[in-house]
Amino acid sequence: MTEATKIKDKKLAPAHIIPVSFLIAILVGALLLMLPFSSASGKPTDFLTSLFTATTSVCVTGLVVVDTYAHWSFLGQLIILILAQMGGLGMIAMASMLMLLTHKKFSLGDRLLLQDSFNLSSGNKLLTFLIKVVKRTFITEGLGAILYSTVFIPQFGFGKGLWISIFNAVSAFCNAGMDVIGPSSLMNYRDNPVVMTVTMFLIVLGGLGFVVWFDVLHTIKEGVKKRFSPITIIKRFSEHSKLVLSFTLILLGGGTLFFLIAEYNNPGTIGNMSFGDKLMNCLFQSVTLRTAGFASVPQENLTIASCLVSYFLMFIGGSPVGTAGGVKTVTVFLLLMNVRSYVRHENENVIFHRRVSEDSMRKASAVAFVGVMATIILAVLFVMFNPVPMEDALFEVVSACGTVGLSRGLTSSLNTAGRIIIIIAMFLGRTGPISMVAFFSRSKSNHNRINYSEGVFYVG
Repeated sequence: MTEATKIKDKKLAPAHIIPVSFLIAILVGALLLMLPFSSASGKPTDFLTSLFTATTSVCVTGLVVVDTYAHWSFLGQLIILILAQMGGLGMIAMASMLMLLTHKKFSLGDRLLLQDSFNLSSGNKLLTFLIKVVKRTFITEGLGAILYSTVFIPQFGFGKGLWISIFNAVSAFCNAGMDVIGPSSLMNYRDNPVVMTVTMFLIVLGGLGFVVWFDVLHTIKEGVKKRFSPITIIKRFSEHSKLVLSFTLILLGGGTLFFLIAEYNNPGTIGNMSFGDKLMNCLFQSVTLRTAGFASVPQENLTIASCLVSYFLMFIGGSPVGTAGGVKTVTVFLLLMNVRSYVRHENENVIFHRRVSEDSMRKASAVAFVGVMATIILAVLFVMFNPVPMEDALFEVVSACGTVGLSRGLTSSLNTAGRIIIIIAMFLGRTGPISMVAFFSRSKSNHNRINYSEGVFYVG
């Protein structure tokens, strides 16, 4: 038995610690939001509303039962922003960064926990990776806030405009989808190229995953030094980066084209806009569905066809090792590759001249299956206790499970059972349904130690 295995045996497994850390942050956040100083009225907020808000903040979802800009005081909004930042980077990452700042020594168990929290396969240079994540996150959010301030400070004044800029920058990068501007998200800025572009840029950067943009930045830097051509630089990206970037472009481009066709003449969404604004808002819709939650058009006015595509995009979400939710782009791509290899009678799945391990293929299947089942079960429960149109209910549940935060106008009118179901959906979406299965499963199993003879099973 290795030293790492012994440490894992003595302590709680990461599959237990990570969900518990999120749960603790949610409960602490809920208690703080209940206090009178957190509300704009100076009165205590009820526990369920505070719990819902803390959950949507830590799980970087964005669904809200009360308006963030109106119900919460500055301190309440600050608490929400801190919770979203912690949730976006991950509770273990934030705790590890605190240990670094206070010069606490990292044990091997701490490193293994941090490695699992980032879903990395190797622990090499893990603390360096953590520092880069936190440092570049703050730099990116700061640049976003500066760009936002060129619009919000002239409109709202220096103090309020600066606060809105900072809040929106953190919320967008963490894919939280909350804002403190007003009741209509970014609908009043759907023709503002600065607000729309900066928001999309932050969402995409957070959703690509830290591994990808660190690799891209490093490869470009090295390529420029060695005077490589742009094509050569792109070819030198890691196979993971090339997969994430190419599939992300396909999803964003395909989503934009579909929404442009489906909503082109819909007066409730983009029908009355100029072609340029239509194109920009369709791109924004395609981006924000990747777990961001900002809205530039009323989601309740989308056509049924657009709703169906929205379910698909929200379920996929962003990419691994980032701030986005969903089952992730790589998971879905591996499932598609598995189908392709079976149809073509291929023994291996090869992407960019690299073989995909059998363990990765099994994990992708497990994540997708558990994600689908969790969504179906929660959707059925939601409809049982909230008799609303199925397209609206499914939109709400998929949005929560994918930590998206978009709604067709249901969230604020949910009853107690509905709120609890959405809270569970948001928590599962952030920690991962497969993590919760591991949480309740036994840590050790003797399965597969016996080799059984092969049975005959008829499939399909």
